[in-house]
Amino acid sequence: MTRLLHVSASPTGPASRSTAVAQAFVDAFRERYPRAELDVLDLSSITLPPVGAVAVAAKKNAISGAAGSGDEAALWQQTRDLVRRFTDADHYLFSVPMWNFGIPYLLKHFIDVVTQPGLTFRLDPRHGYQGLLTGRRACVVYTSGVYTPGCPPEFGVDFQSSYLNYWLQVIGVDPVTEIALRPTDFSRSLAADLEQARDDARKAAHTI
Repeated sequence: MTRLLHVSASPTGPASRSTAVAQAFVDAFRERYPRAELDVLDLSSITLPPVGAVAVAAKKNAISGAAGSGDEAALWQQTRDLVRRFTDADHYLFSVPMWNFGIPYLLKHFIDVVTQPGLTFRLDPRHGYQGLLTGRRACVVYTSGVYTPGCPPEFGVDFQSSYLNYWLQVIGVDPVTEIALRPTDFSRSLAADLEQARDDARKAAHTI
């Protein structure tokens, strides 16, 4: 069965423009795959495993085969469970607003948890990073309030799509379709731009 994982990085729920565009993708995807399973991972409504000293020790234990402490083993199991939820998907949808020229901190936290050697990538001494999630595709909805491609640097720089697209490449997800709604704050045509982004999302859902 086809499985779509929607990773939502916006905390504003129905008020989120990135979520509105993503919903158009979901609706069209369901038309194309009526039996598809949809898993919505709302990062603002779950508790992600902490990334700290215990997590680092747990990762090292997993790599070396050491048992580790009870806390380390429990945290590693939480990490494995989230990674499994991520890797079980066939298709990915990310809705990502721009925060301070980059991605929201909860999405970065999620990436730090699921980017694990031997689970989502491996590192070859000669060829570098090699993704383990080949055969999967993604659509990413990018929104930003002020930044838009081609704007002067005084109005922002894109560390949002450049970072996320590279990360998806590292873990082997290809191709990645981008849907952009930029800008949303300084626009006299926001309603039309939003509808165009929704239409782009619908088209992407029928080609992903």
